[in-house]
Amino acid sequence: NFDSNNSKFRYSIRIVRIKHHLSNPTRQSDIPPPLWLNLLVSVHLQRRSLSLSLLSLSSKTMTSGPGLFSDIGKKAKDLLTRDYISDPKFSVSTSSVSGVTLTSTATKKGGLSSGAVGAVYKYKNTLIDVKLDTESNIATTLTFTDIVPSTKTIASFKLPDLKSGKVEVQYFHYHASLTSAVALSETPTVDVSATIGTPTFVIGAEAGYESSSGKITKYTAGISINKPDSCASIVLGDKGDSIRASYIHHLDVSKKSGAVGEISRRFSTNENTFTVGGSYAVDSLTLVKAKLNNHGKLAALLQHEIIPKSLVTMSTELDTRALDRTPKFGLALALKP
Repeated sequence: NFDSNNSKFRYSIRIVRIKHHLSNPTRQSDIPPPLWLNLLVSVHLQRRSLSLSLLSLSSKTMTSGPGLFSDIGKKAKDLLTRDYISDPKFSVSTSSVSGVTLTSTATKKGGLSSGAVGAVYKYKNTLIDVKLDTESNIATTLTFTDIVPSTKTIASFKLPDLKSGKVEVQYFHYHASLTSAVALSETPTVDVSATIGTPTFVIGAEAGYESSSGKITKYTAGISINKPDSCASIVLGDKGDSIRASYIHHLDVSKKSGAVGEISRRFSTNENTFTVGGSYAVDSLTLVKAKLNNHGKLAALLQHEIIPKSLVTMSTELDTRALDRTPKFGLALALKP
């Protein structure tokens, strides 16, 4: 049994076998090939099986470990912030047969309008993302997966700012993860984060170092407890000056409906912020979200899938303590033909 995906190797085996029979015309066609050919086939299949096993193991490690430090509290934060907009936004995406995805975006904020055109191309384990905006900035991000097993390397830079380059390496393990990011400048800054634990229980920390001043610019610690339908997290940040605790609970299997609560405190100013929010899937195409904090800020949005993968989002925000002020309205249309 030969590997059907490697047609070149399969054909070479057939040619060798034909030559073997021609050189021995008295033998029947069902006589097996020489022993050395069987050994060659066995070694080839074992090497291919080993490479596929390493690739599968690496991909599984990235998804079954404790995750990155930036993932702590991310689910609750996304439910409270994602898709809430206060300005008009329009985007169109299209994909070509070669695998290139083009996206055009236009946004109006206040009296100013801005736009951007981006292209994303994936080739094997490499992802190339290039974006050009109306301010003549070209942002490029290169992502390489599994240069070394269980790692992801991200290189980014923006032109014409030559000092904006950054290289980040992420390492994933079943019970740990490690991330290191270095700015490509004359006085680079280094950010390091690490987590240990399991997909259910995670403890992590993050720190930043500035080489020009020789000082620690930040340090943060966090803990997260994850279950299939809920997630609780506590993050101590801003060099110990702030603490944020959040809890999210999903109400359905698709995780479109859920409730979230978040409380944060800044010790230097004795300021507390408590926010509650939720999302509800009216049907498979319509989603409603809302949130309210103790400062009286109320926001809500309605998102509907008009055609497959194309969304229209309407959002509003108002201050319940100052109802005489004009509420903010936002409208976003994302088309993916």
